[in-house]
Amino acid sequence: MVHKKWNIVNVEAAIYKEDQWLLMKRSEKEEHGPGLITLVGGKVEEMGSISDILEKTLYREVMEEVGIEVQNLHYLESKAFLTGNNEPVVDIVFVCEHKNGEAKAVDENEVAEIFWMRALDIILNKEIPYFVKETIEKAEMVRIEKMKQKKLAIAEQMQGEQASSAKKYRIRFL
Repeated sequence: MVHKKWNIVNVEAAIYKEDQWLLMKRSEKEEHGPGLITLVGGKVEEMGSISDILEKTLYREVMEEVGIEVQNLHYLESKAFLTGNNEPVVDIVFVCEHKNGEAKAVDENEVAEIFWMRALDIILNKEIPYFVKETIEKAEMVRIEKMKQKKLAIAEQMQGEQASSAKKYRIRFL
């Protein structure tokens, strides 16, 4: 009988607020990636039959690590890698919009610092790992598309209101 090792399931949040992305520097006390600049996230810990486990884990990890709420989760990508101890990890990344709260390092044992940075600054920063840069590049495309859709919806709403006002104006003067 072949023994199969279970993958660790990890979720990460590419969190944006206006045109900036939230990154964190992992504590030097962390077992995996000490001092690494990365996205906010963590392991799925719950077991059993639970719906929306990835999303619930993401909300929990974001609150535990940086003390904010996020909204409008959008699946971005999944990756696989090995930890320093050769443990297999499946990593799922969601793009999220900042909803509420002021980001801060909640637990110094997990998070040393937090940063809000524009995508271009992240890409040009030599201290940020290439895999974070690649994820932010993809996430920025999603953010831009969401902003376009939001502007389009506002424009359509304004056109509808203008048309409604014009109808009322015509009716009054007929």
